Formats: sequence, structure tokens, C-alpha cells
Amino acid sequence: MENTLQKIADKMKRAKRVLIVCHMRPDGDAYGSALALSTALDFLKIPNQVCVESDLPSNLAFIDGIEKVKKKPSEGYDLFVCVDCSDEQRLGALVEEFIKAKRLRIDTVNIDHHISNTRYANDNYVRECSANCMNVAALIKLLGVELNKKIAEYLLIGLLTDSGIFSHDDVDEECFLLAAELVKAGADIRYYQYNLFKKQAKARAALFAKTMSKIRYYHDDRFAVIVITKQAMEECGADNGMTEGFVDFPLNVDSVEVAASVMEVKKGQYKISLRSKEYADVNKIAAVYGGGGHVRAAGCMLFGDVEEILDKLSYTVSQYLE
Repeated sequence: MENTLQKIADKMKRAKRVLIVCHMRPDGDAYGSALALSTALDFLKIPNQVCVESDLPSNLAFIDGIEKVKKKPSEGYDLFVCVDCSDEQRLGALVEEFIKAKRLRIDTVNIDHHISNTRYANDNYVRECSANCMNVAALIKLLGVELNKKIAEYLLIGLLTDSGIFSHDDVDEECFLLAAELVKAGADIRYYQYNLFKKQAKARAALFAKTMSKIRYYHDDRFAVIVITKQAMEECGADNGMTEGFVDFPLNVDSVEVAASVMEVKKGQYKISLRSKEYADVNKIAAVYGGGGHVRAAGCMLFGDVEEILDKLSYTVSQYLE
């Protein structure tokens, strides 16, 4: 594995222009991974650009430099790098760019931490860990770039996001040691913890109250579901970005082992976010519907009537509550 990461670092140092992409509807770990790597390449004076198919989520708009992220590349490149993306379809509209790169025999790289990763690139470095920013931090060191304050801030955003502020069961010594290194480099952990997890607009508070007042319970209260409709978001003046973290609340109910957020993307299409507490493998649950992620956190997309979707989810989850 280390040889693979060194090989990727060597390719980056030889590249004339690098395109960095991450999964659609990116979270803090995706943006943190991409922006940290981009900043390291800037330091090496290697031209690069960061692209994501999605609009900037409101909850991450505070991140310095995030405005440099574009929806599609404006220039050519000779190295295509995917970060925090388990398969090429999760690139969304940018999957066409990936297919074009493969057709033109442009080198492709995949740096990820999801157990469901399909190893879709020419060079794949996939290591399960709390956050993909841990893999990117290791890559940046192999590039010979010091973890300065700006890079440390981006990496900390990813670390805090995907570790659940160091609360998930895959958090280990390495995770804490990297956090200490990032804080030493100048990243303000209190600032990012507040902005990522505590600060919220009045609209988010209203949507949160409306959503949590209608939690549904199944299977002797071991499975909890929240449904977030576009109508509810419009009534509260909220947007998709404000729903980050909603799925974690029902998981805190003592009896609940699996929690799901069912968010309406458009009519007949719902984004499913899954979380588990102790034993249920939600990566396997999501995989039933073509999704994936981690053992304790995963997601997928479902189509159809919401009540039918809830019936399907309830049945599938029941198979993993034994």
C-alpha cells in the first residue's frame, strides 16, 4: 500500500496539470481532501484545479478558499485524481470527464477510505480509516510538503467531519496524533468544531424541530427514520446543506441501532443516509440499493413513492438487526 502511495506522489510531482475531483454532494472530508491536496500542489508550483458537480452547500460556505472549486474543468490536464469517492458513478456529472480521461489514456488516481471502494482508477490507494484526509495527509508528506496552517485547516475539516468529532468507533491513535499535528501547525479546532457542528441558521433550527418531531420507529424501536421533504425545507427557508448531521440525532435514542435520513432530492428521488450504533453493517444495507460507504455510515439513492421506500428500507434493515 505504501508503495502505491509513493507511486502516486511521484506521478503528481511529474504532472504538468492535475485535476482533482470528489464525490457529488461533497461533505467536509471530500472538500478537505481536495483543497488540502490542491494547496500542497500549489506549494510545489504544479498547476491544478478542483472540480465538483454540485453547488456549494451552505453549511460549508465558511471554508476559506472553497470558492476556487468549479463545476467542470476549464483547462486540460494530464493527471485525474479522485479523492473520497468510492466509485466513478459517485462523481455525478463528472463521470463523463472520468470516462473521457480513461479513453484518452490520461492517468487516473483514486485515494479513498471507503470499504465499498471499487478500485476504478489506474492507481488506487484505498485504506480504511476515520477520514480520507488521513490518507491525503500521508500523501502530502510523501510529496515533501510541510503541513502548514492552510493545509492543516483543510485536513482538520475532514478529520472532524468523518470522525464525528472523534466519536466514531474507527477513531484510533493515528487519528488523534494527526489532529495534534494539525493543531500544532495552526489549525483552530474550536473554530472548526463550532462552524461544522454547532453554528446554525434560524432556518436550520426550524427544519430540525419540524423533522425530529416526526421520527418514525420500526422493529421494537431499533430502527428510526426521519423524512426530510422539499416542502418542509421550503416552509422553513432551509436548503440541503442545512440537513448535515440530522441523521445522527435519532441514533442517540437509547433503543435505536440503525437510523436513516430519507431526504427528497426531487419528486420521486430520495437520498438515503444510514448510521448504526454497535453491530449493524449499514454498508451492506446500502449495497442492496447500489450504494455503500462504511460499516457505521453509508448511503444510497432510492426512487419512487416515499412510503414504498420506507417499507423497502424497513425490511432490509430488519435483516441486519438480528
